[in-house]
Amino acid sequence: MKILGIDLGTTNSAMAIVEAGEPKILENHEGARTTPSIAAQSKTNERLVGLLAKRQTVVNPKNTIFSVKRLIGRKFSDSEVQRDKAWLPFDIQASSTGGVEVKMGDRWYKPEEISAMVLAKLKADAEAKLGEKIEEAVITVPAYFDDSQRQATKNAGEIAGLKVKRIINEPTAAALAYGLNRKKNEKIVVYDFGGGTFDISILEVGDDVVEVKGTGGDTHLGGDDFDKKIIEYLLEEYKKDQGIDLAKDFLAIQRLKEAAERAKHELSTAFETEINLPYITSDASGPKHFLIKMSRAKLEELVHPYIERSIELTSKALKEVGLNASEIDEVVLVGGQTRMPAITEAVKKLFNKEPHKGINPDEVVAAGAAVQAGIFQGDVKDILLLDVTPLSLGIETLGGVFTPIIEKNTTIPTSKSQVFSTAADSQTSVEIHILQGERPMAADNKTLGRFILDSIPPSPRGIPQVEVMFDIDANGILNVSAKDKATNKSQSVHIEASTQLSKDEVEKLKQEAVAHAEEDKKKKELIEAKNLAEQAIYLAEKSTREAGEKINAEIKDVINKKIEELKSVKDGDNIENIKAKTSELSLELQKIGQSMYGQGEQGNQGAQQ
Repeated sequence: MKILGIDLGTTNSAMAIVEAGEPKILENHEGARTTPSIAAQSKTNERLVGLLAKRQTVVNPKNTIFSVKRLIGRKFSDSEVQRDKAWLPFDIQASSTGGVEVKMGDRWYKPEEISAMVLAKLKADAEAKLGEKIEEAVITVPAYFDDSQRQATKNAGEIAGLKVKRIINEPTAAALAYGLNRKKNEKIVVYDFGGGTFDISILEVGDDVVEVKGTGGDTHLGGDDFDKKIIEYLLEEYKKDQGIDLAKDFLAIQRLKEAAERAKHELSTAFETEINLPYITSDASGPKHFLIKMSRAKLEELVHPYIERSIELTSKALKEVGLNASEIDEVVLVGGQTRMPAITEAVKKLFNKEPHKGINPDEVVAAGAAVQAGIFQGDVKDILLLDVTPLSLGIETLGGVFTPIIEKNTTIPTSKSQVFSTAADSQTSVEIHILQGERPMAADNKTLGRFILDSIPPSPRGIPQVEVMFDIDANGILNVSAKDKATNKSQSVHIEASTQLSKDEVEKLKQEAVAHAEEDKKKKELIEAKNLAEQAIYLAEKSTREAGEKINAEIKDVINKKIEELKSVKDGDNIENIKAKTSELSLELQKIGQSMYGQGEQGNQGAQQ
């Protein structure tokens, strides 16, 4: 049974398998090599995922969910979520646990559920393509995703009916695909600028080893930000020109979003493009149109701060691992945004060399995920993959200080422990406050969880010894335990942020997804049955009309009766009835041919006599 490699992207997702030791991208049901990471509830209450969801975005913006990767595993109160809430057309609210929920149709969904819909489509399309069941997957995440974002992504896979064999960092996956079958040792940089996130990873590749030396990035910097900047510019220009503010018109904004994406893509190859949107709005004088020319230079001016930010993060990551840009042998570009000439130039300027052009930036991450899947299956020779944790992990200590236990860029999987003591006399319990980040004060870092270790024997402060153990698995997901060394009493916690789904919730959503898939299958069967019924009616009416007097009246009456019977059931919901009546009509139709051939034979016999 194949293990599927999946790049679950902000804008688009891709999937791959290993065949004959090499990764192969799988096309989806629509025949495309990437699938839009979009889910929607149509106006007829049909759930749409991928390209079908994207196609109706303009006419149904409130019920079309996209860029959900920017929300997954986050708290509603996060400044990044509040920033996105201001421009996303669908409704976003805080869940009962302080996480994020998005509204689609008349229901609120967790971001994991939306991602699960995309994953379920990829799973179903892969099964149809390969003709076998897919039950396991390797799924990629940005290197800079924190613990709760990784756990939420894993949950999304489980809701979609996939056992997630490994969560792997996107740049590491790209390096796996790049490094496959390379013998020469090289220091490479993977510069990954996607739809919603930016990652930079420095790796050593060669001789069946891929070792991550360091990583950096921003999980809220990507092509979406470029699109927003273009939309803001277009809104300003239109307001200046027409005196009309389109900022609150969701339909207009959605049309502008599509136009902004198109313009961004066109300006990767052209120096100027025209944005032409007829009937964008209307006022007392009648309909208004939107027409503006945009140059590549203007686009580069608008997004320059974002490109600069990515270069700063790259320089910082190099500095952290003690390397100069001149020591890097290859720069691998990943993510659709890297097709922009200004980005290629900025990277070229920093490293003083042309980036590697031999791989498709939209597909290399999925290919790398498939390589990791192939290693699990034994289809790819064992490559030693040494990844790192992107952020320091530790606890809050006296005075609100953040004390790291596992430093950033530590190779994973790993376990580390430290011994702490009590802060007050006769203290019988300690709260372990687990954090992730790089700031010196606990309050400035992200809380991953809390738990209490109690029953510590009363002693003067500083005497009890509490050992805190941090254990990170190969997915980058954390387990923490604390033990009182005097009593050997211990307490452990599998880190699940308060915003996250419990195991029971994941199981419940998984069952719902299965039920929904069954419901979708029945809907599809019903539509197909109705289509076949329509075809049968059309063919029967056409055949009887064209045959005219060549068939006897008795056969014609029976066929007309069967047509009426099928017409009476075809608009209902009983699939078996529709199929049965379609089959009956098809059988009667065969009699037209038999009757005509019979008459033809009689005519021939008459001519011979």
